Amino acid sequence: MLYMIGLGLGDAKDITVKGLEVLRRCSRVYLEAYTSVLTVGKEVLEEFYGRKLILADREEVEQEANNILKDADISDVAFLVVGDPFGATTHSDLILRATKLGIPYRVIHNASIMNAVGCCGLQLYRFGETVSVVFWTDTWRPESFFDKVKKNRQNGVHTLCLLDIKVKEQSLENLIKGRKIYEPPRYMSVNQAAQQLLEIVQNQRIRGEEPAVTEETLCVGLARVGAEDQKIAAGTLQQMCTVDLGGPLHSLIITGGSLHPLEMEMLSLFSIPENSSESQSIDGL
Repeated sequence: MLYMIGLGLGDAKDITVKGLEVLRRCSRVYLEAYTSVLTVGKEVLEEFYGRKLILADREEVEQEANNILKDADISDVAFLVVGDPFGATTHSDLILRATKLGIPYRVIHNASIMNAVGCCGLQLYRFGETVSVVFWTDTWRPESFFDKVKKNRQNGVHTLCLLDIKVKEQSLENLIKGRKIYEPPRYMSVNQAAQQLLEIVQNQRIRGEEPAVTEETLCVGLARVGAEDQKIAAGTLQQMCTVDLGGPLHSLIITGGSLHPLEMEMLSLFSIPENSSESQSIDGL
């Protein structure tokens, strides 16, 4: 059987008891290593789980899934995912591949950023469609996702922005020349996302459009949700450009305009002090 096991958001101990029991009896254990990361590394996970882990990068999961599924019809294979197994469409594809091969599967769920964002006080049922914010390059600066933000704002619902992760990426030159040389990992910060969003707002104004978001739109920055050093900051989009939330992983919420009184009261716990530097670190604990 193929077991898809969610690891939660914090560290090695966030795995469920059920997930740990299953993992320890599997013949092979893969760790998906490109859609998200925990606050601890592979070695810490191996020590706590008592098993050796096989790192599965994007290329292996998307192009060589048969290697992961090999012999899963006669033995148990575990595929570990940070957060919940269905937090990325890639994992649905792996299940479909297993089903076509006649391999049964079982999913062991865990917390993901999709529900843990409620820690800031915004009510989960008031969220609209989630968007991804990718790193811009000199030649690729997509703005299409902003249409979804606009639609969410028009409907009065919040937008969760998942920020880009670049792990085991090749430069264009190395890719063209077929060299297996990879760039250092990069994780988008709330600051970088906010700066790109503000540039989109300016571009819309230049085109004569009325932007659905402005510099004063209330946003929430989150970092390392679920970890002991989790941080949350609530302030304007402009403030999100400079607030210091520390290391990855970061997420950004663009509020939907009108807030429920309970949401406003909760967000006040994380407000960036008006009389402090915008680069000040904001504790959300």
